[in-house]
Amino acid sequence: MKKRVLILGSTGSIGRSTLDVISMHKNRFKVVGLSANTNLGLLLKQADEFDVDMLALSKPDESSPRRKNLITGPEAHLELIRLTKPDIVLNGISGSAGFLPSLETVRMGITLAVANKESMVIGGRFIKQEANKSGSHIIPVDSEHSAIFQCLKGEAPRSVKRLILTASGGPFRDMPKEDFRHVTPEMALKHPTWNMGKRITIDSATMMNKGLEIIEASWLFDIDVKNIDVWIHPQSIIHSMVEFGDTSIKAQMGLPDMRIPISYALGWPVRLPLDLPTLNIDNVPAIEFFPPDTERFPALELARDAASKPHLPCIMNAADEVAVDAFLKGLIRFDQIIEIVKTSMEGLYHEEIHSPEDLMILDNKTREYTKELTR
Repeated sequence: MKKRVLILGSTGSIGRSTLDVISMHKNRFKVVGLSANTNLGLLLKQADEFDVDMLALSKPDESSPRRKNLITGPEAHLELIRLTKPDIVLNGISGSAGFLPSLETVRMGITLAVANKESMVIGGRFIKQEANKSGSHIIPVDSEHSAIFQCLKGEAPRSVKRLILTASGGPFRDMPKEDFRHVTPEMALKHPTWNMGKRITIDSATMMNKGLEIIEASWLFDIDVKNIDVWIHPQSIIHSMVEFGDTSIKAQMGLPDMRIPISYALGWPVRLPLDLPTLNIDNVPAIEFFPPDTERFPALELARDAASKPHLPCIMNAADEVAVDAFLKGLIRFDQIIEIVKTSMEGLYHEEIHSPEDLMILDNKTREYTKELTR
């Protein structure tokens, strides 16, 4: 029987890669639903190619055609999950908009393949609580977290000493800090090894992406952030590592291609074959590791500080989304992004959250607060 797959954010980078993987294994998977934010044209094209009836568009415009099986509006992703009742949801939505769909997925006891890191960063506590109640499985899709997930297979949780997240260092890993003020959006969008969406590419350049991944890993693998290290690895061949109590270290290696962790998540617990270029061990460049410069890239320590309070990751993430958008629009400089995030966290430090609803209210409040800082 084919595994029934729902892809949220199918027109984005992760969604397109997911459909590419499924096209290699049409005998294993049936796409039962697709969703997008605004790109209706590509959504309809994907639906025709993969014979998908149920679609969702969260932000339709007046020109969007009415279609019998097209759900529209801010609740569209949630309604699509409830209507299709898939075996697995691949959440590739960008930003905090992916949190409520992830929460709904695990509440329904459906396997969640989570590429939307913000789900775990801002609301990992609520998602883990609901998954524990329903028995839902959470499979990470981020290359780093997929690597750790694979390294932990067959290992006792108590045997883990620390997690080691690798980072390319982004395009400015060797640039002097005083030159950051001259960085343009075009420069920041040229990632040295990965082809990703705009926000995550800018976050890679500031290393905020790695800060978010520290918090995500903490929730996914139930480990304190003090036991999660980040090392710069420019070649992006080793995607992450796990050190155990006996001093052994396991690493997952491969070419930087998101279709590999996506395939692992879709096929789990079975590893699927892929018709992709392979890593030739005899031609691997020299592998380097060195510690990140936290003075030039303060986002890493900012994220560790945020993990100390349940509401701060939400503020940090929302402020970063707004600041990155402002940078891309030319409203602020590159070197102001993290400073604005820090100011938002300080200004909203005394906020509290007790429920997912509180989280969404705080997310919106942070966005308004941060927008004022970027004007």
